[in-house]
Amino acid sequence: MAKAKRGTPCWYELTTPDPDAAARFYAHVLGWTVADSGMDGVDYRIARAGETMVAGMMAAPAGAPPAWIFYVTVSDCDKAAKAVAKAGGTVHQAPADIPDTGRFAVVADPQGAPFGLLAPEDGANSAAFDQKRTGHGCWHELMTSDPEAAMAFYGKQFGWKQGDVMDLAEMGGYHLFRHGKADIGGMMRQAPGMPGPDRPFWLPYFGTEGVSAAIGRVSGAGGRVFHGPLEVPGGAFIMVGQDPQGAMFALVGPK
Repeated sequence: MAKAKRGTPCWYELTTPDPDAAARFYAHVLGWTVADSGMDGVDYRIARAGETMVAGMMAAPAGAPPAWIFYVTVSDCDKAAKAVAKAGGTVHQAPADIPDTGRFAVVADPQGAPFGLLAPEDGANSAAFDQKRTGHGCWHELMTSDPEAAMAFYGKQFGWKQGDVMDLAEMGGYHLFRHGKADIGGMMRQAPGMPGPDRPFWLPYFGTEGVSAAIGRVSGAGGRVFHGPLEVPGGAFIMVGQDPQGAMFALVGPK
């Protein structure tokens, strides 16, 4: 496995009031198999696409809304968390060790969008992010109060580069960003009335073999569909929805 590269998305994690129901929903929608992680004293579920671990699920703390976050690879979790705080962000979960996995932290950018940091123990890249495989994370969309400031923050922390800016008329620009040679996400201004939390947040996209069929599975399993199937530049289609417990997620693939 290739050596982990700073700034690579490496894990997706759902906090939810009902992990059992969430496991059934995403297994139906994405074809994941979900099982207990086996960690002592922790109810943490691991989702797999085929044989590959792609996401985790855990019970949300009391009062916390259901939500997905994603983790970014760093070489030193403690230094990365301090850098986030120094740049105006917040450390929600101080760096801590995960046995046989690495050292992690949960932080938020200066506008308030939460995300995770992970320094992998073996120094290898996770396969959870793969833009060519269904069931894997493949795009990351930031809804934020200040896309330009967010782009500067993430660029400094992880080396992400500004890509093209797509004109969304009255909604402003959609700022593509890339890691290495690949576009891996976009940032846009959060407008009143948009689906989702009333604070900045990251929306992960997972690959699917067919968006229209996946929409049917989402609706049939009690989820909500806000947008889609909607064609995006490049010929792919997307849907943006919400699971039955209220966590936002998105899918991308052929129609």
